[in-house]
Amino acid sequence: MSGRDARGHAEARREVSLWPPSFSAAIFDFDGTLAETWHLWRRVDEIFFATRGLAFDESASSILATLGFAEGARWCVETYRLRDEVQDIVDEWNRLGAALYETSVELRPGAERYLRALRASGVRLALATTNNPTVLGAMRHVDVYGLFDEVVCGVDVSRGKDHPDIYLEAARRLGVPGEKCVAFEDILPGVRSAQKAGMAAVAVRCEDPRQPAAELRRCADLWLEGWDGLC
Repeated sequence: MSGRDARGHAEARREVSLWPPSFSAAIFDFDGTLAETWHLWRRVDEIFFATRGLAFDESASSILATLGFAEGARWCVETYRLRDEVQDIVDEWNRLGAALYETSVELRPGAERYLRALRASGVRLALATTNNPTVLGAMRHVDVYGLFDEVVCGVDVSRGKDHPDIYLEAARRLGVPGEKCVAFEDILPGVRSAQKAGMAAVAVRCEDPRQPAAELRRCADLWLEGWDGLC
């Protein structure tokens, strides 16, 4: 198990054992957490802004990583006063994302081994991602529907990961109360929302240079450098 990061309010943290698992169910984010995909979504954002004559907006890209597709599209329409229909933007992102994901995405080293070990030990698994089923289904090298008991996407809930909805829905589908779940996330809003849902939250280091690692270490119940060597 990866060592815990020290902080002054350690008593507020929950003890989490990743192996052997100290939880009945595990809920995983996909992008960044299980697969290094930030560069692909950055490319989608760059294309999106460029085709509308807008300069690439780094802060907007970070916001869109938290929101679901539809909520993110509405945010873009309102923020940039676009004439696009929300669904047209969602469809555009799906097309661009699926094309990039088809052959370019693989799980991070050690991730699949850990997932399969958890399932073999009786832990129920769910994927909770703002990504879209169309994009997830396009991947040739990752079968998320075979690896997880449940897959919950942004389209399945009404709000993004700045709210606990997607984690609560994942726990509901797994049939496990939130306090018996652990959530794995690479973004700060996700960690905080999972904790609001009553879950222990593990922050996972990713390659996205925008990841607020220091703040995640302070907020999460556990900090994880990577998936290798967990079991």
